[in-house]
Amino acid sequence: QVQLAESGGGVVQPGGSLRLSCVASGNIFPLFTIDWYRQGPGKQRELVASISSGTGSKTNYTESVSGRFTVSRDNAKNTVYLQMNSLRPEDTAVYTCNAYTKRRVHNYWGQGTQVTVSS
Repeated sequence: QVQLAESGGGVVQPGGSLRLSCVASGNIFPLFTIDWYRQGPGKQRELVASISSGTGSKTNYTESVSGRFTVSRDNAKNTVYLQMNSLRPEDTAVYTCNAYTKRRVHNYWGQGTQVTVSS
């Protein structure tokens, strides 16, 4: 069973930056696509960023974070990062990582880390 652990959340002022980490146990991490989701107060969960398995590490972002957030991975460390710059109050949410293989035959979720953007 794979376990995911997020870290790096906190409280920052608008315009500030945070880097989130998602560390996975197990030995199949290089096979995973990793998605970052967030859920803010009174809002539904939304997908904010994704990074593919394999060479090339294809990335995708929702429009609201494009140009501000960057997702990357280090397979040797079983870790995916979400660098968040130019943070806005509307970025306030619990951020959760999701690791899965093709067709989600394997599908794992972390417990989330809180990000609060406030002056």
